[in-house]
Amino acid sequence: MKRLWAPWRMEYILGDKTQGCVFCTELKEDHDRKNYILYRGGKAFVIMNIYPYNNGHLMVVPNRHIASLTATTDDERAELMRLTLHAELALTEAYRPQGINVGINLGRAAGAGVIDHLHIHLVPRWNGDTNFMPLFAETRVMPEHLETTYRKLVERLMAVFRRLPFYK
Repeated sequence: MKRLWAPWRMEYILGDKTQGCVFCTELKEDHDRKNYILYRGGKAFVIMNIYPYNNGHLMVVPNRHIASLTATTDDERAELMRLTLHAELALTEAYRPQGINVGINLGRAAGAGVIDHLHIHLVPRWNGDTNFMPLFAETRVMPEHLETTYRKLVERLMAVFRRLPFYK
């Protein structure tokens, strides 16, 4: 039998689990680097997925605890889309993906891990990124540590904001 060691997972397995909404909890804290929050806006924020499908997997999340697009205000929707656009540019510049999946999972049946707080996923993709490891070994290989991804993307996202004004 072959083994794939992932000792960093033990912290998650044994660690205290967040009570309540993980997005609301992390947004209230003043530990953006620890929580992998890349940007805070007036109505929404950008955060890394700490259990990513691929390196650079980001989420754009409204500040307000709401479960669906229909619950958003015009201003929230506008900021969610602006941040999604800025995140797309930052990912493109930092990782040069051959594609990016952008999506929203509304409800558990649709695949939402956090079912009661709306969030938009951006997942960089490359031809061949689904290889034999996830298909046969049910294992994903992540070539870059989350800390490295955070440093790379926070710098790139700020560069995008300097180039493209957020509000017109």
